[in-house]
Amino acid sequence: MKRALLLFNCLLLAVGNCGGPLIMRLYFVHGGKRVWLSSWLETGGWPIIFIPLIFSYFHRRRSATLESSESSNKTKMIFMKPRLFLASAVIGIITGFDDYLYAYGVARLPVSTSALIIATQLAFTAGFAYLLVKQKFTSYSINAVVLVTIGGAVLALHTSGDRPAGVSTKQYIAGFLMTLAAAALYGFVLPLVELTYKKSRQRITYTLVLEIQLVLSFFATVVCTVGMLANNDIKAIPREAAEFGPGETTYYVVLACSAIAWQGFFLGAIGVIFSSSSLFSGMVIAVLLPVTEILGVIIFKERFEAEKGVSLALNLWGFVSYFYGDIKNNKNNNLELQLQKTEATTTQISSV
Repeated sequence: MKRALLLFNCLLLAVGNCGGPLIMRLYFVHGGKRVWLSSWLETGGWPIIFIPLIFSYFHRRRSATLESSESSNKTKMIFMKPRLFLASAVIGIITGFDDYLYAYGVARLPVSTSALIIATQLAFTAGFAYLLVKQKFTSYSINAVVLVTIGGAVLALHTSGDRPAGVSTKQYIAGFLMTLAAAALYGFVLPLVELTYKKSRQRITYTLVLEIQLVLSFFATVVCTVGMLANNDIKAIPREAAEFGPGETTYYVVLACSAIAWQGFFLGAIGVIFSSSSLFSGMVIAVLLPVTEILGVIIFKERFEAEKGVSLALNLWGFVSYFYGDIKNNKNNNLELQLQKTEATTTQISSV
């Protein structure tokens, strides 16, 4: 079941990680200018989570009914306790500010560039995972983190010819730094979620993971809503829709699709943490970034300079290193388990 959940959440993460940035960039390319609105869309789709939660409740209720009619009346609707609710709310507030940093960067950078910068979040995830949850590292995982970090740093060496039309050098640099800050902050959020699971003092189920995501997204959306109100984004939406390049209807479709895609990203990310670890979640996000980069080049006709090629090669090298080390580590663990079982069996036979 846990492997099936891991696969399902990896698929959600893949759709959100690739679709979210592309749809957000589409909004800016065709005349969208509202950064707070874009950041709001990253978690504004939180009501979608009620759908799986309702299915989960009725499934539990039906299973309880089959056992006893009395137990069906005692079926819990909410599992989250106050301690976990408070932790999820705090993470949600941090995520809200992270949403803004990321949206600011996407507004001023090509998707292919922002995707490679975001790859550096793996290094931040690794560092915070070591500090917060005592994540164990191998030479392969350390090598992967170093390579991906260098890959992101390569992009900082050259910016000419990469700026979108209408973006000044100062805005481009600001977008670069804001995207890097977003990578660092989300690199902190992933281990923080894993730490919350471990310190929750209650059994973490997938239903509870959905509840955590619901609370997290709600508070992140509250932060972005305050930003939208302060920036008058809500009043500007009808005017912006009327001026949107592909048309007013397409404008609202883009906003809706963005909210759905990003919700898949966040739900997939914390679901992978539940099924594996924060470092693995960070690695899955990083391994999908070259796909986003290539799609950005194809869809938006972005330039693919030598620096991007070097960065992409280093990222892919890092991914291969991580997964090779993970496979090798799993094989060694399985061999150790088999040896322990064999020794235990031999000891039992000897004692008889």
